[in-house]
Amino acid sequence: MAEIVLADVRTAVEREIVVEWAGRSHPGVEVGTLDELDVDGLDPATSLIPARVVWLPPVRKGERRVALADAIVLSNPRRPPAFRQQAIRRLGPDRVRVVEGVPATVADLRRRYDAKQAPGESFAAFVGMAASITAERAELELIGARYKVPRLVAEQISSSATFQEGAAALATELGRTARSVAQEATDKMSTFVATQSRLMRDVFTSTFGILYERAWSVSVDLDTLGELRALNKSSSLVFLPSHRSYVDTLILDSVLDGHDFPPNLVLGGDNLAFWPMGPIARRAGTIFIRRKFGSDPVYKFAMRSYLSFIVEKRFNLEWYIEGGRSRTGKLRPPMLGLLAYVADAVETHDDADVMIVPTSIVYDQLPEITAMARESAGGAKTPEDLKWLVKYARGQREYRGEARVRFGEPFSLRQALSDAGTGRAKLEKVAFKVMDEINAATPISATSLAGFALLGAEDRAYTAHEIEVILAPLLRYIDARQLPGPDPALCRGLGLLETLSELTGAGVLETFDGGPEQVWAIAPENHAIAAYYRNGALHHFVDRAIVELGLLAVADGTVRATDGLLPPAQQEALRIRDLLKFEFFFPAKDEFLHRLGAEMDIIAPEWRDVEPTQEWVHDTLFDSGGMLLARRSLQTFFDAQHVVARHLVSLKADDVDKEAVLADCIGLGRQLAMQGVVQKDSVSREMYDAAYRLAANRGAVGPQADDAQADPLTARRVWLADVDDMRDRLSRIAEIEAEQAAGHNDAGHNEAGHDEEAGR
Repeated sequence: MAEIVLADVRTAVEREIVVEWAGRSHPGVEVGTLDELDVDGLDPATSLIPARVVWLPPVRKGERRVALADAIVLSNPRRPPAFRQQAIRRLGPDRVRVVEGVPATVADLRRRYDAKQAPGESFAAFVGMAASITAERAELELIGARYKVPRLVAEQISSSATFQEGAAALATELGRTARSVAQEATDKMSTFVATQSRLMRDVFTSTFGILYERAWSVSVDLDTLGELRALNKSSSLVFLPSHRSYVDTLILDSVLDGHDFPPNLVLGGDNLAFWPMGPIARRAGTIFIRRKFGSDPVYKFAMRSYLSFIVEKRFNLEWYIEGGRSRTGKLRPPMLGLLAYVADAVETHDDADVMIVPTSIVYDQLPEITAMARESAGGAKTPEDLKWLVKYARGQREYRGEARVRFGEPFSLRQALSDAGTGRAKLEKVAFKVMDEINAATPISATSLAGFALLGAEDRAYTAHEIEVILAPLLRYIDARQLPGPDPALCRGLGLLETLSELTGAGVLETFDGGPEQVWAIAPENHAIAAYYRNGALHHFVDRAIVELGLLAVADGTVRATDGLLPPAQQEALRIRDLLKFEFFFPAKDEFLHRLGAEMDIIAPEWRDVEPTQEWVHDTLFDSGGMLLARRSLQTFFDAQHVVARHLVSLKADDVDKEAVLADCIGLGRQLAMQGVVQKDSVSREMYDAAYRLAANRGAVGPQADDAQADPLTARRVWLADVDDMRDRLSRIAEIEAEQAAGHNDAGHNEAGHDEEAGR
């Protein structure tokens, strides 16, 4: 069988290098470039051996990597110009290598061409593309997986039979020619396809690393990371991180790059595509897409084709399923568009699948919260541009603690889609699984717990001892649940003082030490910022909070436990869950009730065998060791619902304008916060938006459904009554907490008196 070395070279020097290599590795075998060979006329049995020259950067500080200085002088050590190649070859022979791709016969290439390419496409071009891809894989084995980048993307997609067939089908729908649709889709694809280069990837890392390297030290779960790296050898990974900061992508990239993962193709909004970030980031793997493109069918087709290609070729992907950064510290509702495209690609290709990797990124301190809190309270968003970037970079010079990267349980998208069944809710179930896994992986920080303690029922200052008293049972609960909590030392004694000092230095808290004891309080107008830190951990406490509200309903006689505790308590828990379903991500009903049972096992392990009298339930709550979480966990959200429900009840019209309602609620919320009716941190457009969606779900706004139980005005009044019922229960829990605190203080005084007496 005849053999030919197919040289993928750019210059005469590279051809000479390949010829010398072939003489040693394949003696007597012909060497030729694609332009020199008549591919169509070759014997089908001829085997083509792809080969290319790889230029390596010089060793700098023990590592071969491109430096920023290379880009400044317009020099790419991985792709040196022809006039420098001979000198590099002579002076640095260790920088010149030849890699060999997997050989293929002309007959095999012809079969693949017939199966994948559209009629009329060049066979020679297909052979060149196939040779380049296999040579690329050989190169990756030499330089490392972190430099894996897709090549010849537009050519592979637009020349495929699948693309041409899709364009023809869309053209029929639009009443246009297939050629015009294919050309427009190709043109639009060129606006977002990441044309990666290894030079720009290194430049991007070294240039924009300054945006986080001074501000945070990065920690990661190395065991899970090792499992993901093993998984990545057989499956492509889709990282879906929580989104809290502009640097989320940089921090995740630093973690993956440092452990030799292939780079993610990152889907991001085109608001960040300004110069110089846009051009560099696009060549480093960022796919800038329009925020909204539902009304452009050709753009949608181009994006679907691109994502299908990425899935088929098993490149790693990354995007933020929330769509934008969290304004409250909690996860935002998932955006399903990109997930739908990837799911479509998986279901279209019989052998395609991706592993979804829910990812959590949290920060001890995050200066962006101030701007986001302002936006959530109705302020305008600052546009991103070069001036903004410079200002942002200057603000990242101060150390702000740790940035923690944690991963949820990865799962097969194909299997998750199968488990989700059919119908409109199928993709939502998969998305909720992602969000639930992100929440489960999210670590609780000491700053979150400090915010939890200080955002109490009373807007006042607390001593360090009072904060310790609040946090002590919470730390026991975290330990009992085996939650990813902070170092307990940061929540007591000198460690707590350090945590409070950090938040004070960041302007979140204010302190006064002119009296006998130093006290801390939320700084004026910064309640939303403190709430942001607290909210990042609240999802861990919501199940417990719902159990407390349900138990209180039994203790007060609102819910009758005539047939045992379980049935009525379950129904009440599901009612509370329904009020919070647009604020938190709850699992399916059976799993949710199972989790509540686990909470009861912590509160009262004997609960299944005890007659649930009102007295027993009351004593169970009262004797919970100070571990009552409902008020600090849920007050904010029911306060926000109260504002929206109260405003809707005041309106007489059945149909209302959402934007007008939200704007009015900002004003009403501020008024009620000043009057002490609602908490200050509940004044949030984001929370009002969630409450409005709940109102629509309950038939209180929008067109009335045929099966609606009541008209919108009645639905509003019923909703307001339900919300105020919950707020009344939270007030009762505040009373219980006050009794517990008084008992604790009395015990503390008695213990101090006893110690003093013993000292005498």
